[in-house]
Amino acid sequence: MGTKSSLRLKNWPKPESLADKQSERDWRHLRIGKVGVRGLRFPIQIRDKERTLQNTIATIGMFVDLPQEFKGTHMSRFIEVLNSHGSVVHVENITDILRAMQTRLKSAAAHLEMEFPFFLVKKAPVSGMESVMDYTARFDATAIGGKIDFVLTVRVGVTTLCPCSKAISKHGAHNQRGLVTVQVRSSHAIWIEDLIALVESSASSELYSLLKRQDEKAVTERAYENPVFVEDLVRNVALKLNANPEVTWYKAEAENYESIHSHNAYACIEKSPA
Repeated sequence: MGTKSSLRLKNWPKPESLADKQSERDWRHLRIGKVGVRGLRFPIQIRDKERTLQNTIATIGMFVDLPQEFKGTHMSRFIEVLNSHGSVVHVENITDILRAMQTRLKSAAAHLEMEFPFFLVKKAPVSGMESVMDYTARFDATAIGGKIDFVLTVRVGVTTLCPCSKAISKHGAHNQRGLVTVQVRSSHAIWIEDLIALVESSASSELYSLLKRQDEKAVTERAYENPVFVEDLVRNVALKLNANPEVTWYKAEAENYESIHSHNAYACIEKSPA
């Protein structure tokens, strides 16, 4: 078995003797803005506000631009670049990864997207019992020539209580879970935790994974005293972001999964780039 295996390896064609179809010329003369790999799962480490490292798993996309004269890009090189930075990617390496993609794939532009669960330990409002909450965070980074663009995104679940329902009802008011998605560009790094807290403080109430009866009472009453339409929610987020001079651009979206309608309520507000 060993001899036959050695013979097969010995007679295997060398890489340079194999056809390189991707490098062939393309006659259609159409540049492609982004081409690469998507849906790659890879371990990463995130540094949180407490200066500790959080290990999580990211779903990664890596792309470059493709000049009109080339037929295709070399997909394996994206994986080579990623693995060359170790078995775990650190967020601090994002710029290095983008530069390596530009060099390895001979491209003017490189794009990296990373989406991952981010975990926080939260205390229930009355009992103080701790539980772990998960959020979705995302990095979208682009290198064009020597310039780097970076967008941080968080998706945060919240509770909203309808102001109209409260105003017209003799008893109670309909409330529901909502999802807020906020994207920001900033002149300095913004902590994921701070962006999550900003969103939660803009809603009727924040969510918890563990509540005892006394906590449930407190959360229910807090939501009742802080009714917000979906429009209020994005405006509250926008006001807080406008107060931060380091935020140069943002987009805030909110979607309420309505409890008495068969459809959802949606609102979006965006700040023009500075």
